[in-house]
Amino acid sequence: MKLLAGYPEALTEKPFHYCPGCLHGIVHRLLAEVMDELEIREDTIGIAPVGCSVLAYQYFNIDMHEASHGRAPAVATGVKRVHPDKVVFTYQGDGDLASIGTAEIVHAANRGEKITTIFINNAIYGMTGGQMAPTTLPEQKTTTSPYGRDLDLAGHPIKMSEMLSVLDGSIFIARVSVHDPKHIREAKKMIKKAFLLQLAGKGFTLVEVLSTCPTNWGISPLAAIDWLKENMLPVYPLGVLKGGEID
Repeated sequence: MKLLAGYPEALTEKPFHYCPGCLHGIVHRLLAEVMDELEIREDTIGIAPVGCSVLAYQYFNIDMHEASHGRAPAVATGVKRVHPDKVVFTYQGDGDLASIGTAEIVHAANRGEKITTIFINNAIYGMTGGQMAPTTLPEQKTTTSPYGRDLDLAGHPIKMSEMLSVLDGSIFIARVSVHDPKHIREAKKMIKKAFLLQLAGKGFTLVEVLSTCPTNWGISPLAAIDWLKENMLPVYPLGVLKGGEID
């Protein structure tokens, strides 16, 4: 009998610590499946951030390195330059990447570092208590914007993928979501393409993944899925913002 699905070799058997309804686990699974299918598990090095996924090194059955808050692209740059034959990726949330780590991600992309970034955007700070993030939507309520994000005071949400796509060093930038099976399959395709481009020796690649945070949004997991579809998709449209070709 043909095996259609199994437990990815690139994942450990340690249970995830994430809140019920959090979509980090789905993205972890997709990454692991891609590594297994490309047969690169033994040659992949992941960089874990500060944020809800700070313990990612416990879940991926690969070599992992911990980075200071926001500095994962800088660490990944060093790792890739020392080990150019390895596949190197960072896994970062919007608070880590789009706030304290803005300079690191912009300059890594601009230099065309041959690394891949998986960017989880749930429009809020998750681990530290649900504060407003650079990606928080207009009028979205958080612990530090209890009346909603005021654009006159806090400015507009930063669209990191659009910003990074105009840099010459970036060769593949895509935004996906994992709120239903159709979009989960598409997300896996984009993650695999980003890794294939890195294997081909191309420049900087990034896949932004829209995700939920039911705990800090203050709603149920099912309601969070609906909230993502109704509120995040109009602000953060899905698709390939910059497409790299594989020779």
